[in-house]
Amino acid sequence: MGSRLKPVSGEKVIKILSKEYGFSVSGQSGIHVRLSKLTYEGKVVTVVPLHAELRVGTLRNVLKLAKIDPDDFAGHLL
Repeated sequence: MGSRLKPVSGEKVIKILSKEYGFSVSGQSGIHVRLSKLTYEGKVVTVVPLHAELRVGTLRNVLKLAKIDPDDFAGHLL
């Protein structure tokens, strides 16, 4: 299970989710930015903390909520 995820800033995660996966910012409370998109299965929502560096575990949870494969996402971090 060698995922290529690495610590990355919340801002960069938001940028990638918006540009590559069609998410848009739907709200913010404090440092947590809510992103959502509509799919044929319904609304998909995830929350990204605006930290300078998200730990890999945090990033995994963000991607899990967003229903995005971590290895696929890691390809956009290069």
